[in-house]
Amino acid sequence: MKIGIVGAGHVGSTAAYTLVLQGIGSELVLVDQQPALAQAQVMDILHATPFSHPVHLRAGQYADLQDAALVIVAAGVSQQAGESRLALLQRNADIFAHIIPAILRYSPDAVLLIATNPLDIMTQVATRIAVAAGADARRVLGTGTMLDTARFRALLGQHCGVAPGSVHAYVLGEHGDSEVLLWSSASVAGVPLSQFAADRGCSLDAAVKAHIDQAVRRAAYQIIAGKGATYYGIGAAIALLSRCILFDERQVLTVSSVQDQVQGVRDVALSLPQVVGRAGILQTLYPPLDSLEQQALAASAQIISEHVAGLVLN
Repeated sequence: MKIGIVGAGHVGSTAAYTLVLQGIGSELVLVDQQPALAQAQVMDILHATPFSHPVHLRAGQYADLQDAALVIVAAGVSQQAGESRLALLQRNADIFAHIIPAILRYSPDAVLLIATNPLDIMTQVATRIAVAAGADARRVLGTGTMLDTARFRALLGQHCGVAPGSVHAYVLGEHGDSEVLLWSSASVAGVPLSQFAADRGCSLDAAVKAHIDQAVRRAAYQIIAGKGATYYGIGAAIALLSRCILFDERQVLTVSSVQDQVQGVRDVALSLPQVVGRAGILQTLYPPLDSLEQQALAASAQIISEHVAGLVLN
């Protein structure tokens, strides 16, 4: 199965490397506005294939995405000194106005996986452009709060002394500062988290929750301050999502897609638990929320909606 990656920078190249290490896909095509960068990434990753899996790798143009089953979009620009966030959004929206139609021209049936930040806004932009070109909105999704959810589960597991894979807890809403950690429905092996913590003798008081909340919410800032960008975690998330899509695994993942309505906010892209498979988004789930979580999710949706409203889509 062919996978395309548009954008061969930190995120796109790390995703490609992770896909090769895990043997996901039989052919991988990297497209970038700097062809030399795409070619260099292909050469470097190719040298890892004797130690991993034999994947056919090449750098190419949009035409080389012909009949790709999945196209990962990791292209975009970074914020410049003195530039407003909305100006940055507009520049990335202008880039997507070129990228998305070019992908669909050659791969009209591909699932589009968006990994460009600000993630939810760019997912909404990509969906609008794709739908205008005749694509199915369910075939456009963003990586959403998958990484935030993984961070939440990892920290809860660490605090309670249990493997993160046994922790069931979600982060919803924006992949960003307004994201919502669902404490009310968190559980371990079906046991409510509060009960499990009490049985284990580990505190879950307000101070502990606040510490975990900030560790999840501010993780990207700390990583960027130390090394300039985040790419390993999201690269692994993209690989898992790619496998889920290509092999129709139908896992429930907190990915971003455009919703008709969330907590009174209409036509907004954000993360909810969704069943993901070969056709993209198969079903959206709405977990129970307490009153504070409902208010937080409404606020998160409103923030995204207001930023999208300021964009001009050509």
